Amino acid sequence: MTEILENSNRLSQETSPYLLQHADNPVHWQIWSEASLKYARSHNKPILLSIGYTACHGCQAMAKDSFSDKECADVMNQHFVNIKVDREERPDLDKTYQLTHQLMTHQAGGWPLTVFLDPHTHLPFFSGTYFPRNPVNQLPGFVDLLLQVSSAFKTEAEAISKQTLELASLLERIVQQDNVKHDQDHAELLNMTTDAMEAEYDPNSGGFGQAPKFPMPSRINYLMRQFRYNYLRGDKNRGTLDKVMHTLTNIARGGIYDHLGGGFFRYATDTTWTVPHFEKKLYSNGELLELYSNALQFGPDGLFSDVIADTANWIIREMQTSGGGYCSGQDASTQAQNGKYYLWLRHKVKALLNEEENELVQTLFGLDKSANFQRHWILKRSDSWRSVVERLGMEPEHATQCLKNAKSKLLVERDSRPPPKTETKIITTCNARAIKGMLCASQQVGEMRWQASAFTALDFIQTSLWSEEEQRLYAVWAQGQAKHPAYLDDYANLMDATLTALTINWRDQDILFLTTLANTAIKLFFDEKNGGFYFTANDQEKLIYRPKPTHDDALPSGNAIIVQVLITLGHLLPNQHYLDIAEKTLNWAKPAIAQSPANHVSFVSALQNWLVPPELILIRGPLSSQTLWLDHCRSTYTPERVCFFIPYKDCNLIPDCLPKLISLEKQSHATAYIYREKNCSPPITSLAELDKKLAP
Repeated sequence: MTEILENSNRLSQETSPYLLQHADNPVHWQIWSEASLKYARSHNKPILLSIGYTACHGCQAMAKDSFSDKECADVMNQHFVNIKVDREERPDLDKTYQLTHQLMTHQAGGWPLTVFLDPHTHLPFFSGTYFPRNPVNQLPGFVDLLLQVSSAFKTEAEAISKQTLELASLLERIVQQDNVKHDQDHAELLNMTTDAMEAEYDPNSGGFGQAPKFPMPSRINYLMRQFRYNYLRGDKNRGTLDKVMHTLTNIARGGIYDHLGGGFFRYATDTTWTVPHFEKKLYSNGELLELYSNALQFGPDGLFSDVIADTANWIIREMQTSGGGYCSGQDASTQAQNGKYYLWLRHKVKALLNEEENELVQTLFGLDKSANFQRHWILKRSDSWRSVVERLGMEPEHATQCLKNAKSKLLVERDSRPPPKTETKIITTCNARAIKGMLCASQQVGEMRWQASAFTALDFIQTSLWSEEEQRLYAVWAQGQAKHPAYLDDYANLMDATLTALTINWRDQDILFLTTLANTAIKLFFDEKNGGFYFTANDQEKLIYRPKPTHDDALPSGNAIIVQVLITLGHLLPNQHYLDIAEKTLNWAKPAIAQSPANHVSFVSALQNWLVPPELILIRGPLSSQTLWLDHCRSTYTPERVCFFIPYKDCNLIPDCLPKLISLEKQSHATAYIYREKNCSPPITSLAELDKKLAP
């Protein structure tokens, strides 16, 4: 074992595409394992921990510049035990050491994350992100840095020990904050959140903050929900809703959206959504699908409808595997150039299209203006479709067909280019976000292909990433096998997706699976003493810190998502235990919310769910009635309303898991019941009567 650890790169044995990318490095990479950690302890060699993921541009650059360089590798191999981690497989390690990086450097982290650990305590004593092979600007060369860190570890042991003890004490103080109570009024928290969002809002281009600029679906979703929350209290001011629509319109028109193939890039490098980082992530596209689908409930919008259709079709076409699960994303670079696959030259576009098509494309996508990225054009719309068509004097129907023909020709040319690599890992959390987005899109637009795709992915997760024997979920599927026991985010987001699936197309297997997930998550992650859910299960590996995340990151807080699901599920079943856990978690999170409300919008949305209990509509009837009755319940944006149509063919489990009054004998017509705050309406047997009973 010692010989293998000391003299070889072990990554070729792994299934992670990211780890396999580094299998040919001259660095003697190890995986995070007890054998690797034991070796570091026994030889008193510091650990060089490198965390990244496949599509990360900085990770690729450091691999090319430093990890592929023999001189650099020789220094790494001589002085360190080098451990490579895929952040998508081990988000627990990533969250832990991103936090310590922020505490040590007072700077935001990122990828690649480069951390030097004491081999005995696994506490970091130096931390950074990307380091070039040779000095650049103010960044030191990596070889020089390695030698300095190694020397410090050998000669400054006392100072390093003191530093790591201080860090350990700081982590312990963070843990102790669980005992802090907060008496912040609910309404005050909502107001604080809205005010914080107002302060960060960009009135020119929409969105929040400055470059780099992320869409932040959780924040936009919160503003949409807040508009409805205020509306129910008599405040019909459209200010928050206008911000939502302004932001969504600019994102959909921007270069951050792929106007030819569909799908959103992860973020923009500027404030106007023009120049993206060209990486596409499955989870963010799932979230944005849900968001744009919700926005359509306020009224028809051709731009939003097109974005939804093209993105859903992209997910099916390029992300869905033959087994049914969704791949996790696509790379930003092709042929070592960021975004090369997506860029255009004006004369090449002109050569592909006829005169009319070219004039339309030039005007619509800004090719009649100056190049917007490295002498090339990123397709971006700066005006509405209607304005462009009127300006060119075209008939709308003819213009639509003309654009369709032009896009088809451009896609054929683009498809001939070397495509960006697809990250083939199937990640439970990311699949759950995409499943929910696809279901919301299908529900709003009525496209059954998207619904079928989502249920196929859900079935894949249930059969391939859930172990019936172990009664637990797994986080990743790669090369034909499930790996790594699932984390809180996996359970929370899969619960959310499964609940959404039940509102679209009730299946007995899904309500059973959902309750099993809920009970397992409570058993493995819930903190009975203080409230809240840990990120790692109580039987998973113990690291230097056990996170209980409250704030939204790239994904919404798992704690917030699971609270939202438990509130709905607690009212549906009904199950007071679920409601008690949700309330205890909300109370535990209040201090963190009050400290930084704009970073906790998913938790504030959960608080809205608590303050406005779900209006449950349960409908029994023949399957032929399903679409008509559900459409009546969902004709407007009512996030507090949760509807379930339970066909008579699926009624075997009803007496055991739902209010018994809906367990009726089969009838030829549908019957609905409305539950508000544990009060149930009399049976409703006509759509006209249902419309009268529904809240405005």
